[in-house]
Amino acid sequence: MSGSRFGNIGVLMGGYSSEREISLRSGFAVAQALAAEGYAVKTMDITVNDRFRIVEELKASGIDVAFIALHGRLGEDGQIQSILEEIGIPYTGSGILASQKAFNKVTAQTAFKNAGLPVPENFCITDQRLVQFKDVFAVLKKLPFVVKSACEGSSIGIYMVRHPSGWESALKDALGFGPYVIVEKFIKGREVTAGIFDHQPLPLVEIVTKGSMFDYNSKYQKGLTDYIVPAVLPEDLTKKIQAMALAAYDALGCEGFARVDVRIDETMRPYILEINTIPGFTETSLFPKAAAKAGYNFLQVCEKLLDLAYAKKVRR
Repeated sequence: MSGSRFGNIGVLMGGYSSEREISLRSGFAVAQALAAEGYAVKTMDITVNDRFRIVEELKASGIDVAFIALHGRLGEDGQIQSILEEIGIPYTGSGILASQKAFNKVTAQTAFKNAGLPVPENFCITDQRLVQFKDVFAVLKKLPFVVKSACEGSSIGIYMVRHPSGWESALKDALGFGPYVIVEKFIKGREVTAGIFDHQPLPLVEIVTKGSMFDYNSKYQKGLTDYIVPAVLPEDLTKKIQAMALAAYDALGCEGFARVDVRIDETMRPYILEINTIPGFTETSLFPKAAAKAGYNFLQVCEKLLDLAYAKKVRR
């Protein structure tokens, strides 16, 4: 046990995105695990939406390394990474560009397609337009549609359109989160998530929700969703999904860790939905569950990510 191995660790959490509450839970879980082991830990709840003030706050904090537990805007869109690089503080997870690409589902899906990876058929809106239902239906050809705000996480800003009458309100609501919206053909079947840790795929987690879709409530309300680790799938399909997840991770240039969400249709064909560069990080979150199945306890995952943060700074 060594309190000095990583110097002063700043756990950055909270933020001002729609995922603030989840971020606080992740941050406190990480800080608690590291502090219990004797590391010098400082929790930093970043509440200001002002780059200059965040820079000043971080400079004054005396931290040597940042463990980023900020979900959504600021944490996953490249902003905090850019600030930390500017002031020379090493940090966990992906760099600026990979974070930016992964955060916007439109750019992420484009990168996956370009890498030859299967993604659900989609229609992208990038200019806040109220597109007509018939124009989208002409491309996707089949209901239901999944309408997603392209720059939100935790299943916020996601709507299922089962009938043309639901189109306009779903699109307006999704556009309320920002100008980028992605409309996908719904893949009927199963949902799994594939963690990547230090460039190695983790055991798959199957998400079995009791509702019609894995939305915010299903994620965070106890008893609404079951998680099967490892997912019970044929071995060749498991390997295929893990290889796809790693290829998606590499296509965006991710580092350290990430979680790739995948749908499997009724013919057992997998499709990549998105990649989370800072997945939920409480002891019961999906990434730590998968890491535990691979033999890493929660503390070991935190320590490894800090080791990788320092190694990344040396490479840069």
